[in-house]
Amino acid sequence: MKQRSNEQFYLNSFPRVRMRRNRMSEFSRRIISENNLSVNDLIYPIFITYGSKVKEEISSMPGIYRYSLDLLHKEIEYISSLNIPAIALFPKIENELKTPDGKEAFNKNNLVCKAIQISKKVNPDLGVITDVALDPYTDHGHDGIIEKNQIDNDLTLDILCKQALVQAEAGCDIIAPSDMMDGRVGAIRDTLDQHGFNNVQIMSYAAKYASSFYGPFRDAVGSAGNLSKKSKKSYQMDPANSAEALREIRLDINEGADMIIIKPGMPYLDIISKAKNELNFPIIAYQVSGEYSMIKGAIQNGWFDEENIIFETLMCFKRAGCNGIITYFAPFVAKKLIKKTV
Repeated sequence: MKQRSNEQFYLNSFPRVRMRRNRMSEFSRRIISENNLSVNDLIYPIFITYGSKVKEEISSMPGIYRYSLDLLHKEIEYISSLNIPAIALFPKIENELKTPDGKEAFNKNNLVCKAIQISKKVNPDLGVITDVALDPYTDHGHDGIIEKNQIDNDLTLDILCKQALVQAEAGCDIIAPSDMMDGRVGAIRDTLDQHGFNNVQIMSYAAKYASSFYGPFRDAVGSAGNLSKKSKKSYQMDPANSAEALREIRLDINEGADMIIIKPGMPYLDIISKAKNELNFPIIAYQVSGEYSMIKGAIQNGWFDEENIIFETLMCFKRAGCNGIITYFAPFVAKKLIKKTV
C-alpha cells in the first residue's frame, strides 16, 4: 500500500480528526496547553527619585510611579509578598547632577547604589537588576561620551565599567548593560572578575533596537528633555535588521553574558524566536514603556478587557521562547496568578 504524504493525510483527515474536540472543555485545554505563564517569569521595573515621601505618577505611564528612597522599602515589601523573583531599578537623576561624562553614574553613593542597599536590606532574596548606561546621567541624553560630535565607544567603556563596579559593590545581583556599545559585556565581565565579583551575573541588552516605543521611559527617567530630537541610531539597532541581532547576541554570549535581553518586546517576537531556536540561550523580553502605555490606554478607554489582553501579550513572549519578561504589568499578573492557585 502506497504511503500517503503528511500533506495528503491532513487534507483527508476530516471528519475523523476534529481539532476542536481538544478545545471543547476547560480541563482538556489545560492538558494540551503548550506554554504556561508563572510568577517566576516576571521581572518588575521600579523608578526611583530624590526627595522624601515622593510617590509621583508618570503621566505617560498611568499606574506607574517614581518612588523616593524612603518609600522604596514599602514597594519592595509589596513586590516580595507577590513572590516576584526580581526587580530592575531605574533612576531619575536631578539635572544639576548631569554632566557630559555622566560621572554621577559611578558615584558610590548615587541613587541606584542606595536603592540596591535598601532593597537587599528589606529582602536579601529578591533579585536586584541594575541598568548600566549613561543616558540618565548625561546632560545630552545619550548612552555614551560624545567626542567630536559622535559617541566615543572606547571612552564610554571605561565609564560603564566604573558604573558596573559601584553597583556590584552596593550588592546588586545582575548587571544589565543597555548602552549598546561594542565590547561592553567583555569589558564589564573582566572588571567584575578582577574585583572579586565573579558571581555577579550579566544580563545584556544584546538586541536593543532604535525604537519609537521608548518615549514614556525617557519621561520616567528624565532624559527626554536632554536628548530632545537627537538620534541613537549610531548605536541602537535598525528595526529592519534581524541577522544583525543574532550577530550581536552571539558576540555578547562570547564575551560572557549570562542572559540576554531583546528590546522592545512584542514588535520583535521574530527575533526572540530566531534567537531561541538558533542559540538556545536564556532570553528575557522587555515589554517596554510604549507597549505598556498603549495597552493601558486602550484598557482605560474600555477597548480591551484588562486581564485577557495583559495575559495574552505576556503569553506571546513565552510562546516565542522567552525565559523571563520585564514588564510593568508584573504586580497585576502576579496577583491574578496567586488567586488562580488558591
